[in-house]
Amino acid sequence: MPDLNEKVFLITGAGRGSGRSLCLSLAARGATIAANDLSPLNVDEVIRQVSTSGRGKARAYLHDVAKKVAVQALVNQAQDDFGRIDVLINNANVQHPAGLLDMDEWDLHRVFEVNTIGAFLSMQAVGRVMREQGGGVIINLLGDLQNSPKNLPPAYLASRLAVAGLTRQAAPELAAHNIRIYGLACGLDELCQPDPVFSSAEQAILTLLDGPGIPSGSLLKVCER
Repeated sequence: MPDLNEKVFLITGAGRGSGRSLCLSLAARGATIAANDLSPLNVDEVIRQVSTSGRGKARAYLHDVAKKVAVQALVNQAQDDFGRIDVLINNANVQHPAGLLDMDEWDLHRVFEVNTIGAFLSMQAVGRVMREQGGGVIINLLGDLQNSPKNLPPAYLASRLAVAGLTRQAAPELAAHNIRIYGLACGLDELCQPDPVFSSAEQAILTLLDGPGIPSGSLLKVCER
């Protein structure tokens, strides 16, 4: 497994769920974490846990990834604090339960602004940093999509599928700057590579950081137990 002691990770949506788990597990391996979230309560608890663990280090960044100015401020601050960004993990997301016929316009915009536009803006801003520093890795967490599509809110699923397409289409452009990009999903069997299948997002991330054996732009299956 790769040595994470010199690696700086920017993780969006770091205050809860997969983002929170990855902050703690990667910091436990010695990584430096730039933890982004909108909720100071959630992300401050993550920072506290990393600090008390005695492994790695973390700093909180309270910015809304749906806004370009906020994303640029986030990336600038993380770069100023740590000097580089080696890995971007896009996890920030919102899921609204409404169906097509009942979805409010404001909620619809918020789902796409965070889940899709937020991922795009973060990839763009961090990608420019990685281009200047000579490379990096971007990982888009696409969430748990293993349920039948009819059981998933349509706006949420559509916003995640958009990021899956963005992951594939951005790969050739980013490859020219030694930047690799991947998507991780539980489900989407028809879109993901059949092999390898990872037991956790952490295992997938560590494998991807260990070398470029898996082609950039791949959508990979994570079947957590």
